[in-house]
Amino acid sequence: MDISTIVIAFTAVLVLALVLFLVLRRASRTGPQPTAGMLDKTASTLGAALRRAWGPGLDDSAWDRIEEALIAADVGATSASEITAAVRRENPNDAGEARRLLAGQLKSFFGGKDRSLSLRGRPAVVLVVGVNGTGKTTTIAKLASRLIGEGRRVILAGADTFRAGAGEQLKTWAGRVGVNVVVGHEGGDPASVVYDALESARAGSDDVLIVDTAGRLHGKKNLMAELEKIHRVSGGEGGVAEVLLVLDATAGQNGLTQVSEFAKAVPLTGVVLTKLDGTARGGIVVAVERQLDIPVKFVGLGEALDDLEPFDPDSFVDELLEES
Repeated sequence: MDISTIVIAFTAVLVLALVLFLVLRRASRTGPQPTAGMLDKTASTLGAALRRAWGPGLDDSAWDRIEEALIAADVGATSASEITAAVRRENPNDAGEARRLLAGQLKSFFGGKDRSLSLRGRPAVVLVVGVNGTGKTTTIAKLASRLIGEGRRVILAGADTFRAGAGEQLKTWAGRVGVNVVVGHEGGDPASVVYDALESARAGSDDVLIVDTAGRLHGKKNLMAELEKIHRVSGGEGGVAEVLLVLDATAGQNGLTQVSEFAKAVPLTGVVLTKLDGTARGGIVVAVERQLDIPVKFVGLGEALDDLEPFDPDSFVDELLEES
């Protein structure tokens, strides 16, 4: 090998090492930013409304506009009124102080709730509920991918035996994520699917079983009775670790009416808000926590498998009120 070949090879290795070093250094500096960028639309809309509300001063009409801006962001009429009144009582001197007080009031709504994902039992059973079209099956795949990344063995159960193609859709996602899945035949008993999945999970020493359930809007009585049965069967020795409700953030206040029906059938432990990046009404997070008293545990910010982030209340509020 002549000297020129050696020099070229050495240079190529050096360049490759430099590129790798720069990539790793950038990753270590930025790190994951849960909820970052989630509220581009909401922050833009609410920020503009608040800037108009502050105006030249904080008179009566300004406070009315602040309350209207919060309502428009889907914080909820009652919460918006309470927040505005609380901030106003502090008698802020200017818009900057009012904004800081507003942030403090919003953050107080999120305090004291456990947002961790419970994985008690072996396997830990995570029951996922919600109406069709909210992104439930996609959320299950994202959650499975996240758990695999943490070193856990995951298996899925396709207990939605009523929606045509639901089992095949779950199989497709399972293939992408790289996990096993147990599905039943269309129209079959969903509880028996869960039973079989539990047996398979125990035989395979899986850590987590994630159960997909039916979410049709019609036939509510039958749907809820079915969910109750699935919950009983899923309990096993350690009980169900989590019952996560998937809620479409773009549905706004209308989506909250769905929750009470599910809560009657199964004990909800957390909410996953999907499509939060696609709505100008991200204040729905406040409404969920305030009206339902159920912690938001994850937010969906896109279609990729890594687009499921833990919900960070402080980051959420800071971004919601960020000045642009």
